Amino acid sequence: MTIDPALRRAGQAHIATPRLETPFHSRLQALSTTHDWYSWAGYQAPHSVFDDELEYFAIRSTAALFDISPMVKYRIRGVDAERFLNRVTLRDVRKLRPGRVHYTAWCDDHGHVLDDGTLFRLADTDFRLCCQERHLPWLADSAEGFTVTIEEETEALAALALQGPTSFSVLDAAGFSGVETLKPFQLAAFDHEGGEVVISRTGFTGDLGYELFAPAAIALSLWDRLWQAGQIFGLKAIGYNALNRARIEAGFIVANGDFTTAEAALRPDRERMPDEIGLDWLVDPEKPFFNGRDAILKARQTKSLRHILVGLEIDGNIAAEHALVYHRKSREAGIVTAGIWSPLAKRNIAIATLTRPFGERITDDLWVEIYALRELQYQKMMKRAKIVPRPFIKLERRTVTPPGRF
Repeated sequence: MTIDPALRRAGQAHIATPRLETPFHSRLQALSTTHDWYSWAGYQAPHSVFDDELEYFAIRSTAALFDISPMVKYRIRGVDAERFLNRVTLRDVRKLRPGRVHYTAWCDDHGHVLDDGTLFRLADTDFRLCCQERHLPWLADSAEGFTVTIEEETEALAALALQGPTSFSVLDAAGFSGVETLKPFQLAAFDHEGGEVVISRTGFTGDLGYELFAPAAIALSLWDRLWQAGQIFGLKAIGYNALNRARIEAGFIVANGDFTTAEAALRPDRERMPDEIGLDWLVDPEKPFFNGRDAILKARQTKSLRHILVGLEIDGNIAAEHALVYHRKSREAGIVTAGIWSPLAKRNIAIATLTRPFGERITDDLWVEIYALRELQYQKMMKRAKIVPRPFIKLERRTVTPPGRF
């Protein structure tokens, strides 16, 4: 087989093309000692910055700064913005007051989840939708007949997650006066360098935490403001590996990690309804019609839901991520989508998707098949698992208002 030289050069150019850099990249690159990068939505993002373990303990013991700029962000505005978002998302947007945030999800017409994310109500007719995957064509098609404008602001808007018990103290020391009044899922705007920083009391760690959104032009000065104020409070920059541990402890799910989104699914049996991934509580059947409503309610009525997402506690201390789950060690019941040994809970925990009736009517005698590397050989181990509630940890400081000072 011969390859056209032009195609070969094009392929090499593609490989050599660097990933996009977030507005905070220069600061992260200067701090990085592991140089462990991955691609998040086309952006160069750190798996770790200096040490996975110490980064995790920064989240739980002091404060951690994580660059969430690659998160997809849409600005949705107009007189019909509320009605439009109420049509496409599961929760009742009419109950979301200006200055508040809620977690939500959205489905196709068959009731299969397209994605989940957070919806920020910045003003009466002004919203920001943050999510994992890109949905601009779908949003634009769905907006037919509504007086709204939809703009992707992922590139223009820098964002940081500031998480951990001293995160409030960092913001307070940085001069963000009034941030102490923010309750969970509340937001406010603050001045910075002639621009506006929107700070919300939200996060993906199950801990006290905030998310900050600012124009890319003032991103570096915002980082420097936080970094300088945070040194006395143990502020560290972290990568995804540490954040992932914290989110598993909090029982949070990741699109195309713990479930496959409807647009990414290659087979029909990979698609999931909200009730099959623990998002049944988001569905508000009393609000006006929304995408997937009839299919979701029909599946509930006919009891035709095929899967269930559960929390597991597993014997031993070896993480069971991607392990198969069995009933009575013989019949396959599902798969672990995320698993760690939790330093905080002191338990071997996991999130798993099971095929009903396992996890619903049949909840006992469950086992996971773990392959552990021992002396350069993989050893198969069957470990007992039991279904437990999520979240695996619950921290009082996450909701205390005003937060404690350090």
